[in-house]
Amino acid sequence: MKNHNHTLLLIVFLLLSIWDSTAQALATNPKNEFRAVWIATVVNIDWPKTSTDNVAKQKADYIEILDAYKKLNYNAVIVQIRSVGDAFYPTKLAPWSRFLTGKEGQAPKPYFDTLAWMIAETHARGFEFHAWLNPYRATMDYNTSLLSPEHDYFKHPEWMIKYGGKYYYNPALPEVQNHLLNIVEEVVQNYDIDAIHFDDYFYPYRIKGELFNDTASYQKYGNGLSIEDWRRSNVNTFVKEVSVSIKKIKPWVQFGISPFGVWRNKSVDPRGSETQAGQTNYDDLFADPLAWMENKWIDYLVPQLYWSMDHPKASYSKLLRWWSENSTNTAIYIGNGTYKINTDSDKRWNNPNEIPNQIDITRSYKNVQGNAFFSAKSFLNRNQSVTKLLLENQYKYPALPNVVPNLIRKVAEVPTVNSIAKNALSSRFNVNYPLNSSVRYVMIYGPTTQTALDINDPSQIIDKIAFNDKKEALEVVIPSYKLDKSNTCAITFIDFYGNESEATLVNFTL
Repeated sequence: MKNHNHTLLLIVFLLLSIWDSTAQALATNPKNEFRAVWIATVVNIDWPKTSTDNVAKQKADYIEILDAYKKLNYNAVIVQIRSVGDAFYPTKLAPWSRFLTGKEGQAPKPYFDTLAWMIAETHARGFEFHAWLNPYRATMDYNTSLLSPEHDYFKHPEWMIKYGGKYYYNPALPEVQNHLLNIVEEVVQNYDIDAIHFDDYFYPYRIKGELFNDTASYQKYGNGLSIEDWRRSNVNTFVKEVSVSIKKIKPWVQFGISPFGVWRNKSVDPRGSETQAGQTNYDDLFADPLAWMENKWIDYLVPQLYWSMDHPKASYSKLLRWWSENSTNTAIYIGNGTYKINTDSDKRWNNPNEIPNQIDITRSYKNVQGNAFFSAKSFLNRNQSVTKLLLENQYKYPALPNVVPNLIRKVAEVPTVNSIAKNALSSRFNVNYPLNSSVRYVMIYGPTTQTALDINDPSQIIDKIAFNDKKEALEVVIPSYKLDKSNTCAITFIDFYGNESEATLVNFTL
């Protein structure tokens, strides 16, 4: 055994494998690519499986989701922590969710901070944790007897608008916007999340014959705008305030939104897509993703393209091209509808190659940098013909999430190792937390058979290990079979923004 510092920069390897962003975008197996799955908690879509599950089962089921998607080489989860004016974490701003504990306002028994626990388990497996909130939806139905007395429906009935079988927060009210902003700020401040995430629910989808009655608010705050422009302005104001607030508290925390897949139809706007969507972001949900991008209010968009490649009214292929051509200042990932596999009236979803083909065509656009899939149960012990194709092809190797857009920077320090040791079963060493940098992970790379060490080759990713909250030194243990009889590996740091440091070579020669 040798106990000594053994730190050599991989200058040669880095020079031989210089990063080329254009080539990477078209790579068969890119090293950097967003691969996320939505974990929906509302009405127990994905997790917990039922609202009456005990805490031990809830924990086991959440870990099952993480482990299943880690095996599939995903790298991010988008977890719903607020769905209908409730919370999956302790707060005075909303009651505990009934989808977690069976009764709204009732804390878990035995008590645990569900969100803190989920984040810790998520990071321990190398995933980003994106905290998904539904800002405006207040209830799932009109059965208010299920609500806690602490729900905003009872505390602030003047904030509510009854529409389409649900209650919604009135997006026009300054006090509503302030309240929702406080909710976001509390989560960002108190939890080690990687992103705040909103989905497509802004103003509710139109229902024929029903009026979203915000007339009094419009008369009070309309300021001469048309009601449509005024509603879009209300949403834009909130998006901007959330963006500014997040970056003020923790600049590395991303703000992402997953809008409905169609901005506008070309039939009503020459800038729109070649689609025949019955509803659109701009005209029906009063959400304008183009404005969010232009004003740099968001870090990423995940438009929900939940259609097949050649759908006659909303083609995945055509919409993918439209979003690619109309993106600016923002990372673009694509939302894919895995929930439709083998269950949809569009029989194209019966083809196990539909999702692999969607990933392939997505990768052909260099400014589209990954995918997110709705939802987690789609690949949890089901649709194995599809997951087998992904593991053998598109997701054969791990990938790192992309760096927070516009925050690409050099990590100041490189890893330092000590206590290097090797035996027949494994190689091990310790990595100190850097003195002058904030990092989240250590990446481990090792060469494959008859292949030179190359940290830009995703097939050489051995592991991604998280530092704990105490920033203590990490012990890295690498099973011998993963090093393929090599006496060397490379390690790097990943900071909170997703930037990767230069590499350190670790030599196990005794």
